[in-house]
Amino acid sequence: MEATLISIAVFYIAFCVLFYFFQHFIFFRPEILPPSFKYNYPFPFTELEFNTEDGGKISGIYFKVPSSRGVVFYLKGNSRSVKGWGKFAKDFLSNGYDFVMIDYRGFGKSKGKRSQTRLFNDSQFMYKWLRERYSEEQIILYGRSLGSGIAARVASWNNPKLLILDSPYYSFYHNTKRFIFWTPLKWILRYNIRTDQYLKTITCPVYIIHGTKDHLFPYKQSEMLKADFPDKITLTPIEGAHHNNLPEYPQYYQTLYECLNKT
Repeated sequence: MEATLISIAVFYIAFCVLFYFFQHFIFFRPEILPPSFKYNYPFPFTELEFNTEDGGKISGIYFKVPSSRGVVFYLKGNSRSVKGWGKFAKDFLSNGYDFVMIDYRGFGKSKGKRSQTRLFNDSQFMYKWLRERYSEEQIILYGRSLGSGIAARVASWNNPKLLILDSPYYSFYHNTKRFIFWTPLKWILRYNIRTDQYLKTITCPVYIIHGTKDHLFPYKQSEMLKADFPDKITLTPIEGAHHNNLPEYPQYYQTLYECLNKT
């Protein structure tokens, strides 16, 4: 019996230590691209590159349309790079908006050590770059999956026209706790990303689009956000949709285009 308890204790401690040091491999699935890689899209674009004060590098893509109505800053999910994610630009360009997307550090051509603070700061740096070129009434923040919490953080620091959250989580802590509730998660989780807290100070309208069959970030979490901020959030369920197939549903586009065409 004593040996069993010791084994359980050793496993518990080992799991917590390994999770603390290697959670990057669980939460992030980057696609790394060589500096010489050439992006290929059917629309005109500019490749962006910024050097950060701490020695990192932010890489991104910037699409422009004639007589644009503004710009959409798209905060993407936790996998691959802008190489593949850039295809979503068409949904916004077709509605008259310019489009910007960056790779998080360690993704694509972006370089440097990744952390929650750096995710926020790099995204805020990009927002400030956009603010020099557009009025805030022309800037829409769009956060998809992992990027939803980052977009909410940036929106809480600024005054964009709209915040659109695609398949968001109540908080990264809340969602991770679903899987490893038996650990001291408060002390070992490096990414808590409190979407619920950031929404408290957001002043712009917030639109949430979420599949009702999403098992990664369950639809219930969007309902919780809506319940916390009923007057601030417009929530649209996409019936039967999972986490990664919203674009297969016409209602997703109908809702998205309605959001983009608000005044």
